Formats: sequence, C-alpha cells, structure tokens
Amino acid sequence: MARFLVILGLVLVAAGLLWPWLSRLGLGHLPGDITISGEYGTLYIPVTTSILISVVLSLALWLTSR
Repeated sequence: MARFLVILGLVLVAAGLLWPWLSRLGLGHLPGDITISGEYGTLYIPVTTSILISVVLSLALWLTSR
C-alpha cells in the first residue's frame, strides 16, 4: 500500500508540473463537457474528460498488472 501511495504521489506531482503543456491538449474543453454560466458564477462538469481519463488509467493499470 505504501508503494502505491508513493507512486500515486509522484504521478500527481508530475501532472502538476506538466500542467501548462497538458492544458494545451484541450483536456477539460472536450465536446460533452458541461458548462453552465449564470449571473453568480460558473458550474463546470467535465463529463467527457473524466471518461477519457478513466479509460486511459484503466488501460494503463491493466497493462501494468499483466
């Protein structure tokens, strides 16, 4: 469990450091992501982005467990 948490932490740090370049890929602004702008604020629900990230992570974990 400790090894998993260390690896997860390293992945999160790497994603944070690479965020300026990752945001240029268009993640977070895909068709199917819901944005509701109102008078008092904006609600953003990244449906398609979440599904895409889930599929990629599932494939990566499946490949590493084999």
